[in-house]
Amino acid sequence: MPRIYVVTGAASGIGKTTTQLLREAGNTVIGVDLKGVEVSGDLSTREGRIAAAEEATRLAGGTVDAVIACAGLAIPKVITASVNYFGMTEFLEAMQPALTQSAAPRVALISSMASLQPVAPPLVDALLSGDEAAARAIAEQLEADPQTGNLIYSSSKQAISRWVRREAPTARWAGAGIPVNAVGPGTVITPMTQELLSSEEGRQLVDRSVPMPLNSHQPPESIANLLIWLTSEQNTHCCGQTIYCDGGADAVLRGDDIWSWNEQGIRDTFAKIMS
Repeated sequence: MPRIYVVTGAASGIGKTTTQLLREAGNTVIGVDLKGVEVSGDLSTREGRIAAAEEATRLAGGTVDAVIACAGLAIPKVITASVNYFGMTEFLEAMQPALTQSAAPRVALISSMASLQPVAPPLVDALLSGDEAAARAIAEQLEADPQTGNLIYSSSKQAISRWVRREAPTARWAGAGIPVNAVGPGTVITPMTQELLSSEEGRQLVDRSVPMPLNSHQPPESIANLLIWLTSEQNTHCCGQTIYCDGGADAVLRGDDIWSWNEQGIRDTFAKIMS
């Protein structure tokens, strides 16, 4: 059965591809972006986020089946922190009432494999606390130094994955029957990455930080199709996850053991038994 979707960042990249695939399948999509779509909205400000959510809700007739938050920036600027974190979280919170009117509401966000890379902990903490002014002040300091500017992006993405994990199981979301999940792409071939990937030096730089042994750099469809499944009626129990659809980058960088951090007590017990 066709569903009503709201997609942010719908004018380009993953958001545009997701919108196209949804419409080809017969769904109604209300796009949100700076221009060129149904709702023109500036997600870098609180006022812009609330206004965009109100207009999207109005166009949907008060009921939205799914929201896919794709809008984001990858530049080492203060605005990246605002758009990538608050442009998702505050927009989704404003859309929540319309989602509760659906019989099968769903939410999916774009995180990134960069959420696993080095971050600026004070910025992550400020974002998760909901203090945009403090987050922007920290990001401004990071932006001023070329060696730390890129931490703004990775910090915003780690904060988004942590927000998803923290908020998804709560009464507001899971309690209202709304699965909330994120997708962490590797290096996606979009206008955002086109210039960097156009040179051999740029490709080598990317591949050192995001190794992708499975099929290398990925088309936006590889992410769009996963976002569509996460926001379909078929997804009934996936909750609070960041699914790394990244050509194997997560597996390469974190290795085969991401569990032992929680096993020290058991290891100590077994050591005593075996001694």
